[in-house]
Amino acid sequence: MLVRIASSALSSYLLGGDYDDVCNTVSHAWLDGSSLRTYRHAPNTGSRKSWAAGDATSRAVHLAWLTTRGEGGYRGALSAKTWGFSDVSFKSKPIKRSQEYGTYVMENILFKISFPAEFHAQTAVEAGISLHEKYRDKLDKISSIEVETQEPAVRIISKTGPLHNYADRDHCLQYMIAIALIYGEVEAKHYQDEIASNPMIDSLREKMIISENPKFSRDYLDPSKRSIANSITLAFDDGSKSEKITVEYPVGHRNRRDEGIPLLLDKFESAIKSYYPSNQSDDILNSFLDMENLSNMSVNEMMDKLVIK
Repeated sequence: MLVRIASSALSSYLLGGDYDDVCNTVSHAWLDGSSLRTYRHAPNTGSRKSWAAGDATSRAVHLAWLTTRGEGGYRGALSAKTWGFSDVSFKSKPIKRSQEYGTYVMENILFKISFPAEFHAQTAVEAGISLHEKYRDKLDKISSIEVETQEPAVRIISKTGPLHNYADRDHCLQYMIAIALIYGEVEAKHYQDEIASNPMIDSLREKMIISENPKFSRDYLDPSKRSIANSITLAFDDGSKSEKITVEYPVGHRNRRDEGIPLLLDKFESAIKSYYPSNQSDDILNSFLDMENLSNMSVNEMMDKLVIK
């Protein structure tokens, strides 16, 4: 919902809308209400979560286009008695914001760079890979795996029991940690049925003890930090333990920009080269990595470059 609302305002502006046009567009975005999160949680986890944000932004562009064609707005979208958003969805409470509107979201954007893993698990995967390097030959001797995480991870992606599909697995904290410990990496292929059938995965999942670390939860909500921390400690049958590996910020976080941007460019280059013929991919990369050239490029010229030739 918030993606759609924010994108509708920006889309209206980019399409040349004035103040009234932006307001009209945003009113339509509020009138659409909120989609359910059913598809993000077991037992209904499904692939819709992979295209939900794109669906929201496409709706935003459509609403902005409608208002540029003269579609009017609705002043009471939020406040209308009985039928307005506040009465229907907020139990008649007014909408409140925690900070002034500005560029906070853009400045603090999280890039999913290192692993195809739900964001609350990114640092857990990184910690798991660190432990893999030292303990991969002792996985069968693990007695328990202690995982400290933030409250949202406990609530959203901590899962026990059977996992039914790709979408279920990449939203399971325990599954992703197990993959990291076993393989020393997490890639898209690790969510497929062939690898998911490895009995070691469920064996490790069953040994995991997930607990909330209150500090991790506080720092997650702190707007000056927005950390997404996880800690992992391995305990073995002989009574020994591994060192505790704690990772507070994923590579895609603002605090790791210097480390993340080169990796983000590598990811972009890999994606382009895997989809387009070599000559065309080189042209796209040269065009998109030259900021001055990209800024002066017309939309239709850019779209022409993206059509497979």
